[in-house]
Amino acid sequence: MTGVLPEVPLETSVPVGRIGEGRIDLREGEGIRQRAARGTIVNAAFNVGIQLLGLLRGFVVAGFLAASQYGVYGLLIITLGTLLWLGQVGIDDKYIQQDHPDQEAAFQIAFTLQCMLAGLFVLIIVVAVPLFALAYGQSDIIAPGYVLAAAMPAVALQTPFWIFQRRMNFARQRKLQVIDPIVAFVLTVALAVAGLGFWALVLGGVAGSYAAAIVAVRASPYRIRFRYEPGTLREYTRFSWPLFMGSVNAVLIAQIPILIAQRSLGIAAVGAITLAGTISLYANRVDEIVTGTIYPAVCAAKERTDLLVESFTKTNRLALLWGVPFGAAAVLFGPDLIHFLLGERWHLAIVLIQIMGLSAGLNQIGFNWTAFYRALGNTRPIAIASAVMLIAVMAIAVPLLLTDGLRGYATGIAAATGFAIVARVYYLARLFALRTVVVNSALAFGPTVLALPAVLAVRWLAVGQRSGLQALAEVCLFVAIAGIATLLSERELLREFVGYIRPRTRPVPS
Repeated sequence: MTGVLPEVPLETSVPVGRIGEGRIDLREGEGIRQRAARGTIVNAAFNVGIQLLGLLRGFVVAGFLAASQYGVYGLLIITLGTLLWLGQVGIDDKYIQQDHPDQEAAFQIAFTLQCMLAGLFVLIIVVAVPLFALAYGQSDIIAPGYVLAAAMPAVALQTPFWIFQRRMNFARQRKLQVIDPIVAFVLTVALAVAGLGFWALVLGGVAGSYAAAIVAVRASPYRIRFRYEPGTLREYTRFSWPLFMGSVNAVLIAQIPILIAQRSLGIAAVGAITLAGTISLYANRVDEIVTGTIYPAVCAAKERTDLLVESFTKTNRLALLWGVPFGAAAVLFGPDLIHFLLGERWHLAIVLIQIMGLSAGLNQIGFNWTAFYRALGNTRPIAIASAVMLIAVMAIAVPLLLTDGLRGYATGIAAATGFAIVARVYYLARLFALRTVVVNSALAFGPTVLALPAVLAVRWLAVGQRSGLQALAEVCLFVAIAGIATLLSERELLREFVGYIRPRTRPVPS
């Protein structure tokens, strides 16, 4: 190990049995690996359920709204989404990472800082919403924007959810958090039926936030009060400002190409970029869920270099086993998605779906690296890596967008992703041996390498016009070969993961 990781010999490092002691709520006979594996399932189920409920909510309400009304709400969500994205400054990450001797005091300090941030963002929204309204030429978003700003105090009052995340009590955390989407769904649909238009979405969202806030305050293990200790703001700022800069860079990476595409290529190009981006985001779903789940465990084990290596290699390979086949499938079946499902009006998105899908799959290489740097309290590399991606997008993707349209933009994004991966691997090599990172990533490509030639051979042997049935058969073939190869090549990893989830009748090592 070099550079960032603490140089602690394994024989004198923290014993396995003490990992998470006094920090994570472990039941009798349960280890931190078991809690992380089960937490992954809980978080995955929660995220899938929330997305389905949100999708259903959107479809149901759309039936009661005119397209123009829904468009106003869409602009409002884009506006506030951009502002709230910038608000992800990592106070929750720092709270989970800290080792304060008085955890009630630590929570109250984090709660105080979150309330200060919420108050600041109320002021920012009050100023920014009219400016966005002027830019979009839609003054209708001002009043509902101010109403949504009133939900910021409710966001601050949901800080107790962080306690359960730090303790890796994910079942309790998600059981409480589900109140928000359920209340929002029921009230939104009721108000839409009553004829309130897009105000149904606004009021339903605010009500859901306050319902979750009430539940969070009632369930908090610690007292809700303001507290501050000298030096705390400096400590949190040192940890959080690189994460804030990373959020700024992410907003610029997303927004600038959209604005340029709208002005140079038209609104259809924006739709194509949005569609391709939505599809490619699914390549990141597994890693986002796994990384969010293991982060408290990584914080608890940050003095054990062997456990950090183990957690990185196993979790990143699990994500790669999903991301790499997904990227390859985007290349193989992207045209079929357009021709047989979405229709030829989306033909301009084919190249985008293929290249951006492949880029998203490759982007899984070391994708969870930020969890380890955050756990070690060194967040500066996260800002630097995001700046590398931003510079690459501005220097490569944007010029190619102007000269070669959507194909050029997709090519530029692929190149920028390559630079981001190089930066990421550089910082990973400072934590772990470079050979560990390379070999771990290469192993995950095996199942896809086997599945690709089989599909291509079927296509080469096929005669006549390509049909939807043939495309479906190829998808099944690809999934079958990649799935079987994964079960054979990763059977030990998968067996271990399943073993952590399966109920046990006797205690297991921590």
